[in-house]
Amino acid sequence: MIAQELKINLNDSLARLKTLTKEHFVSRAKHYDATYGFPKENFEDLFSEGLLAPTVSEEYGGLGLGNNKKNIRYLWAMTTEIAKADMATARCWEGHNNALMLIDNLGNSSQKERWFSGVMNKGDIWSVWSGEPLLKTPNQKVTLGTNVTKTDKGYILNGSKVFCSSAPGASWANLLVNTAGIGGARHANGSPESLIMLACELSDPSVSFDDSWWKPIGMRGSVSYLVRFDNTFIPFENQIGSPGEFLSNDWQTRWIPQYAATFLGGAEAAYEYTLSHIKSQKRENDPFIQHRIAKMVINIKSAHMWLDHVAKLWDKGNVNEAKSSGNIVRYQVEQLATDTINHAVHACGARGLIQPSSLERIVRDLTLYTRHDNDDQLLATIGKSILGEKHDCSFFNPQ
Repeated sequence: MIAQELKINLNDSLARLKTLTKEHFVSRAKHYDATYGFPKENFEDLFSEGLLAPTVSEEYGGLGLGNNKKNIRYLWAMTTEIAKADMATARCWEGHNNALMLIDNLGNSSQKERWFSGVMNKGDIWSVWSGEPLLKTPNQKVTLGTNVTKTDKGYILNGSKVFCSSAPGASWANLLVNTAGIGGARHANGSPESLIMLACELSDPSVSFDDSWWKPIGMRGSVSYLVRFDNTFIPFENQIGSPGEFLSNDWQTRWIPQYAATFLGGAEAAYEYTLSHIKSQKRENDPFIQHRIAKMVINIKSAHMWLDHVAKLWDKGNVNEAKSSGNIVRYQVEQLATDTINHAVHACGARGLIQPSSLERIVRDLTLYTRHDNDDQLLATIGKSILGEKHDCSFFNPQ
């Protein structure tokens, strides 16, 4: 009975989210894209509707969604709905939920009470930042990446991170930093235990944002700035989990299917735009259009089936298979979504690639966001896992 009531509540939450995205998020997407602006109003709506804490346990007021709670498919469905309206908002939403999931699973009771209260009562927004620059810009003299110094009361952080989604809009960020040197989580050279997670309050005056770096082709509303830390002090009480726990438990791997859920949202939006366009042009009897519409629907249904499949693996507790299948889903849904966008462009023609067409923005957003990971390396990782070769199941590093 309790499980049935929970399912009803989650269905209601998903229905309310769909209403929000259709009535508000869609109409705002153009503005966020044009101004490179953080989707503040979207997050305010999520907060007012009680949808800002999906990965927070129910005892703290959230929806209690997670890979280990037999309901992760609801989170991915919510992500798809948001991405359908605006993929940039979905990127910020992903980071927020990932940060809360880490706190929910690895944080202590004091941290949960303090930080979840801020989310539930004040609408605090979180993110997870790991990426650090590897290449200097011309004439750049400052040190790349971050350096961490341990003191008697905490850590002092200096340096910079890049691709910091939600930078000007988030209240807190979970920083993945390395005590062995620069690199964060993805490019670290030290042992797994050298990676620590530190919650940083972004109102700290020692934290600054550089928006001059963020001039991308798409995903502009994700505001993934370069962030600098100038002797930023983070107390021990803000360290989340044990050193190396993020890597040893493959937390990044648990999040990978959510990227696919965002790609799927973009594909669904492109399909709906295409369907409306061809009906307005009365081209339903064109056999080539029929072929492309059929292919788009098959792609979208296939993507849903892939996400359903890996969610069931998590629900059944088949963790290792779920992780490896998650990488397959991430790769395959990228191909399906990209193919769907290609069919949309062919069906709608050049007009669909001229503003104010929403398809024009969707094409740009998907083009950039699928570069979040190199699908060549991802495919090689899948091949290595099948062949029993050593591989990195989280970041797909070649070594």
